[in-house]
Amino acid sequence: MAHASTPHFHNSEGLPRIEVGSKESMCTGALPPFGHPHTYLDMGKEDAIVCSYCSTLFVFNPRLAAGTSEPLSAVYQ
Repeated sequence: MAHASTPHFHNSEGLPRIEVGSKESMCTGALPPFGHPHTYLDMGKEDAIVCSYCSTLFVFNPRLAAGTSEPLSAVYQ
């Protein structure tokens, strides 16, 4: 059973790169109704991953709290 939900991020601002505090997350593209299907992203041993739908580069930043991002506006509520 999962003990915490997977953080979701969006890129409504059209940023080329978003730093995140989690190596596992979901990308929603833009905010509804303009997003794409929620896509699971798992960086594994890497420190970055590109969303296959919207090409946003997500970079792990260990200084950020889990579930947060830089910019903070990229967190999907």
